[in-house]
Amino acid sequence: MEAVEMNSVSLKRPHSEDDVASADEIKRQKILEKSKAGSDSGQSIETVTEQLKDIKSEMIPNDESEEQEEEDLGDSDEDGDPESFADMMKHGLTESDVGITKFVSSHKGFSGILKERYSDFVVHEIGKDGRVSHLDDFSVPVDDEDPSEETFTVLSDEDKQRLEELQLFKNKEASVAIEVIEDTKEKRTIIHQAVKSLFPGLETKTEDRDGKKYIIAYHAAGKKALAKVRTATDPRKHSWPKSRGSYCHFVLYKENKDTMDAINVLSKFLRVKPNIFSYMGTKDKRAITVQEIAVLRITAQRLAHLNKCLMNFKLGNFSYKNHPLKLGELQGNHFTVVLRNITGTDDQIEQAMHSLREIGFINYYGMQRFGTTAVPTYQIGRAILQNNWNEVMDLILKPRPGAEKGYLVKCREEWAKTKDPAAALKKLPVKRCVEGQLLRGLLKYGMKNIISAFGIIPRNNRLMYIHSYQSYVWNNMVSKRIEEYGLRAVPGDLILKGATAVHIEEGDVDNYTIHDVVMPLPGFDVIYPKHKIGEAYKEMLVADNLDINNMRHKIRDYSLSGAYRKIIIRPQNVNWEVVAYDDPKIPLFTTDLDKLEGKPLPVLPTDGKFRALKMEFSLPPSTYATMAIREVLKMDTSIKNQTQLNTTWLR
Repeated sequence: MEAVEMNSVSLKRPHSEDDVASADEIKRQKILEKSKAGSDSGQSIETVTEQLKDIKSEMIPNDESEEQEEEDLGDSDEDGDPESFADMMKHGLTESDVGITKFVSSHKGFSGILKERYSDFVVHEIGKDGRVSHLDDFSVPVDDEDPSEETFTVLSDEDKQRLEELQLFKNKEASVAIEVIEDTKEKRTIIHQAVKSLFPGLETKTEDRDGKKYIIAYHAAGKKALAKVRTATDPRKHSWPKSRGSYCHFVLYKENKDTMDAINVLSKFLRVKPNIFSYMGTKDKRAITVQEIAVLRITAQRLAHLNKCLMNFKLGNFSYKNHPLKLGELQGNHFTVVLRNITGTDDQIEQAMHSLREIGFINYYGMQRFGTTAVPTYQIGRAILQNNWNEVMDLILKPRPGAEKGYLVKCREEWAKTKDPAAALKKLPVKRCVEGQLLRGLLKYGMKNIISAFGIIPRNNRLMYIHSYQSYVWNNMVSKRIEEYGLRAVPGDLILKGATAVHIEEGDVDNYTIHDVVMPLPGFDVIYPKHKIGEAYKEMLVADNLDINNMRHKIRDYSLSGAYRKIIIRPQNVNWEVVAYDDPKIPLFTTDLDKLEGKPLPVLPTDGKFRALKMEFSLPPSTYATMAIREVLKMDTSIKNQTQLNTTWLR
């Protein structure tokens, strides 16, 4: 566990070259001594490799439906030693590469470590009713029709294995016979309930064989029936009370797992398809997150049983409702963040946090929007919009400098050498990655039909590329807007009246502040500012061989309608505290689970060796918590910058 928790992003400000050189030598000697001696702390070179690997998952957005796209197409983790990773990350993006160049506060920046432990970053979802989701109740709604607790334990592991193979048509048998050892009606009833509730799609009957009673499990109508009952639109209809809502809503508390991984695990243990789960927003991996989930026709009792067999998850606050959850319904997220080993003075911290509360931060799209290797996602999006499909294929498949898994490197090398989709595919043990999906498409449709081949990639993933390009334009234009006009509303700016954008006229300018101003993501259904920045949009798109007046694509999916986004976000419920501590491994606040389990907060020294900034704030959907933290610390949050700061001493 501790090796995992060593992973962190050190948000340190750069020093002079001389300082870095001397510090490098000291650190290099220390790490070599530790690795030779086996080190009491256990932090070997391999641990440092893991530390660097996790950097890429550190930048957490305040999630909305679109944020899942980034995770789906995130570049793969690297193989190799820390030195090669540090060198490869020289090819990554910095904030200035994607238009993130301005700050709105005047305080002096300082250093701190973000996520020295994943438990230093806690996210609580804010639902559509404005309530913050908390895990504070493990009780299960009482329902006379729920199966007994014995239902979950009456079947042996061997029985469960045979039944699962039968359910999934993995064996040649048409049925599975389970001997009833204690032959009573109650016992037989429990076995019938267990099979039907734990293995949707199977039916049961009782038979006498050689004077013994057996429960026979079988498929009522073969594969067709199994496929039918395992979908969200047509679930298993029997044994669900009409008076009970069809959806069980619950709060999911998870540690160090992203939302889709968590749902895949839950669906595997429940033996159902992931598509019967619904949620309002995705949450990233390296954090503790609390969010609401809904699942179709699975009992609270069955879900609660998972608490006994799953690590890093807890389910609670169960209720039955008649509706699922929808992406984008959430109002936002509440963050509790610890920045450890801070260097700022009390005055600097007060200035930084007051500015965050009173002014806010620039609502940039964060670095994870643009990928982590030498081929940014926005470049692929631009090629799609240009209808340049050979370039799309080339950008996705060509060899690239940067941190990637070894098999991806070999796949790209094979592609560059042969341009043979089948040969390149053979180098990929994981076919679900974007590269594998595109190669399968090329194999199916041929090199002359790249559009159809690209279409094999899931729609959300394809759209992520063009959304990344929109975000790239928006970031650059907002930086220009703030450089040109500062933090005040000016004539020609845009504000929203309802869902409609209108220009600020000269006579009305005093009625608005910078917090009212929005700027467009380029598209065919938006208007642009009536000042220099409106022209800057056109110039940027012309430079990219795109026509701002014709953002409709011949393929409808890739037509951009555009949208509006506030340029400054002022977080709500901002609170902070500076605490002292000695042990970097101890938690500095209690989580929902700690409170449920009655764990007290460790007693902290008043004069500890280190200082930490504990901060809390709420953000609306589709805003990035790391951009708020960037404003407080006044430093570059890019992986390239963080990797160089953390690995200089390894080179």
